[in-house]
Amino acid sequence: MGLTSNTVLALAVLAAVALFATTIWLWPRLSRRSWRAVLGRVGLLLATQLALFASAGLAANKSFLFYGSWADLLGREQEMGVVVDHSLSSEHIKVTGKQQLDVPGGWRPAVGGQIQKVVIEGEKSGIDSPAYVYLPPEYFQPAYAKKTFPAAVVLTGYPGTAENLLKGLKYPRTAYQQAKGKKMQPMILVMLRPTVAPPRDTECVDIPGGPQTETFFAKDLPAAVSETYRVGTEPRNWGFMGNSTGGYCALKIALHHPERFAAGAGLSAYYKAAEDMTTGDLFHGNRKERDRANLLWSLDHLPQGKSSFLVTTSRQGEGNLKGTLDFVKKVRAPARVSSITLDSGGHNFTTWKREIPPALVWMSGRLSAV
Repeated sequence: MGLTSNTVLALAVLAAVALFATTIWLWPRLSRRSWRAVLGRVGLLLATQLALFASAGLAANKSFLFYGSWADLLGREQEMGVVVDHSLSSEHIKVTGKQQLDVPGGWRPAVGGQIQKVVIEGEKSGIDSPAYVYLPPEYFQPAYAKKTFPAAVVLTGYPGTAENLLKGLKYPRTAYQQAKGKKMQPMILVMLRPTVAPPRDTECVDIPGGPQTETFFAKDLPAAVSETYRVGTEPRNWGFMGNSTGGYCALKIALHHPERFAAGAGLSAYYKAAEDMTTGDLFHGNRKERDRANLLWSLDHLPQGKSSFLVTTSRQGEGNLKGTLDFVKKVRAPARVSSITLDSGGHNFTTWKREIPPALVWMSGRLSAV
């Protein structure tokens, strides 16, 4: 719950009212002269005063926005301001930083490629989200100066951070190594988390009256990337992949938007939108949209496009084995499906790092640059 949320303010007010009522109720018992009664009176009065001050402070902060978050209030927001280089940016993508890869010659983009930290502005969804864009070495080489590249959106799980894709799962380094070994073609990676409206887990759906996450991923993001980088706009130019919640989103977006994505890879994905405290009410009673967010239902009841799918699981350690087998059975032409089934492997980084190299090679084989 954010510092400026209505929920926090309401809870503070309720606490103040409850403490005031408790003080009135218990005062006759606490009117004695014993040390326990005195401590009780002091404690209740102090707690009530603190709750009142907290309520007033939260209300004032909500109105005047002195502090934007708990981290800001506690002095933990230490990130420096960022200078945006507009010469590298476009209307809907702002480049806020660059970093090299930890590979031989990585300090030279034409040798090691480059990772750009960006903010993607969603024109249709109204969502702005930070992301990382990996550009392969070929992107900076004169021989490729007029050539386009295939691109893949890569998502973490919930509530992971985009940095996990760089530091934990090492997507850019793996893509670099696989391309250098001639196992895959050079490919641009757009890496971010599925939580584009934090802290809410939107399950990559357009929520009535809420975040339009599916629109952001299916329409805004590809359009923004294609206008900024040398990436085509045809389905064959675009793929989508991720792990856990990110894997569900990758399969969902590729399944529902074959006009935009030619391939979707779900590592340890599940196949039905979660609905819990982190998601809130996603569908507002709309049964049609709830069914559509169930990928197995969609495969049975909606037309299947020409997208290719990759799903992963393990015989021991993953909870999605049955769902994965069902998904494979339900995919029909013109769609195609492939799978990776490990003998054992849990829902963790160690398992996904075993699946990412072949998944990137698979993705590369389903996409083209032209």
